[in-house]
Amino acid sequence: MADHPHEHEHSPSVKGASVNGPSFQGHGHSHDHGPATPASRRLRAVIAAVLIPFAVAVVAGMVLMWPGRLPAHASTGLGFDQPTVSGRVTATKAAPCDAGAASTASATSATADACSLVSVAITSGKDSGRTVQLTLTPDQTAVYSAGEKVVLDYSPTAPAALQYTIGDADRSMPMAILAGIFALAVVLVGRLRGLAALVALGISFAVLSQFVLPAILKGEDPLRVAVVGGGAIMLMALYLCHGLSARTSVAVIGTMVSLALIGVLGEVFIGLTHLTGNTSDETALVHSLFTGIKLPGLLLAGVIIGSLGVLNDVTVTQASSVWELRAADPTMGARALYRSGIRIGRDHIASTVNTLVMAYAGAALPLMLLFTIANRGVWTVATSEIVAEEVVRTLVGSIGLIASVPLTTFLAALVASHNGRPAAAPASIPAQARTTAAAMATTASATEAGTAGRHRHRR
Repeated sequence: MADHPHEHEHSPSVKGASVNGPSFQGHGHSHDHGPATPASRRLRAVIAAVLIPFAVAVVAGMVLMWPGRLPAHASTGLGFDQPTVSGRVTATKAAPCDAGAASTASATSATADACSLVSVAITSGKDSGRTVQLTLTPDQTAVYSAGEKVVLDYSPTAPAALQYTIGDADRSMPMAILAGIFALAVVLVGRLRGLAALVALGISFAVLSQFVLPAILKGEDPLRVAVVGGGAIMLMALYLCHGLSARTSVAVIGTMVSLALIGVLGEVFIGLTHLTGNTSDETALVHSLFTGIKLPGLLLAGVIIGSLGVLNDVTVTQASSVWELRAADPTMGARALYRSGIRIGRDHIASTVNTLVMAYAGAALPLMLLFTIANRGVWTVATSEIVAEEVVRTLVGSIGLIASVPLTTFLAALVASHNGRPAAAPASIPAQARTTAAAMATTASATEAGTAGRHRHRR
């Protein structure tokens, strides 16, 4: 594989000189470190021999497990699987809890004047233009004001007075604005590569929504679905963002092996710790609707998918670091490149592992508050299933992350060190620059000759 033609590597104007002639690199950019050596070609052939079958297996897996249409399920009567329409709040006022045409929650324990009567104008669907009166009880934490847009759940089989209930606030506009600001920032800073990253993000979302989630719901093994879907995301995102190059291929192999390690460790320790994966209301509800889903496998799939993004970050960074070290000093061999690259990797490990732990801690903050209130011991809390699930997820992902650093650094050092030596003084270098380099080489030769003569005189 050849490095991507648009990936430029900077080199100083004058690298140095030797007695055999100038080792000089001009002011422009070089695409590689010279012609690939036979060893480099062999290494790249090995990389291709690993990645091409993997890519073929991923494509075959997606074809074989492609979900098609989802199986039907009985309606739960809850808002998430009901039709929805848009609405706009026109007025709100305090009212007795038995007022209004419909109530979105039971009012048996509410006081007579503790509820809110909300008037909502329907703005989409067959009843667009109609205004409905809805009662919100004190146990509902959402507060709505006039002019606010909302999402209404529609139950066509319910009595006319109870067909519409407020499901949620309509967050379409602020979310779209935030997404637009994010996309603009990525493109302004990352330019074409930032645009490629946005396209890769869209592809990742499409793979998750069109393949991974439907395939799991249809009854496929969650582990196999996660491996195939994660492999597809990894291949498309990395090559799209970073180009078809040996550098990217090294990062792909490092990510692939690390994900395999995470999968093995996850399966082993989910079994050893007897985690069922049924620790939330959402999981229980999904399992009740689709009883064929294997919850421990779903937990393992979540570990793999959740580790993919940070693994991509680490492996790409390590591979790029080694290539830049080689660009800065083309005389560095594999051993020197590995030692320098692993020092960078240790800093990356220290910061990223802490990032993973803090991310999971932030997501589980309400749960941690509950355990703090209960005054239970730290070890008792950590070994309870609901917390142990997150602990296993974090530690397994971190072990894979740690393993990816030396593995990717070693592969990158091995491949980069065999990319060949820089070519001597290209013809495009200006005559004055070549003359300067030749003069420096002559001076170096004279200095070395004089030094050798003094050593002989002393002897």
